[in-house]
Amino acid sequence: QVQLVESGGGLVQAGGSLRLSCAVSGSIGRSNTMGWYRQAPGKQRELVADITSGGSTTYADSAKGRFAISRDNAKKSVYLQMNTLSPEDTAVYYCHLVRVLTGTIDNYWGQGIQVTVST
Repeated sequence: QVQLVESGGGLVQAGGSLRLSCAVSGSIGRSNTMGWYRQAPGKQRELVADITSGGSTTYADSAKGRFAISRDNAKKSVYLQMNTLSPEDTAVYYCHLVRVLTGTIDNYWGQGIQVTVST
């Protein structure tokens, strides 16, 4: 059974930084993409950033230049360093895993973690 557990959220002032972590238990396979999504109140869930097992990254325009995604394959973990935070970054952040096995593609989500940026 695959489980994703996020940590590192909280309350921070505008201009500050936070580092989110996500640890995965269970098999992630050789080919996978790990990433972070967020959902603000009244808005749809949106991609923040993701990173493939090969190290290729994708960022939302809002995250470029401020956020950095990284992963530690040995620890089956993914991280999101968020800098220069603004109130618009306030949301629940979700860790996401796409696991590709022979003949199957599976999606897994963490339970979500709150990030609140105050003015």
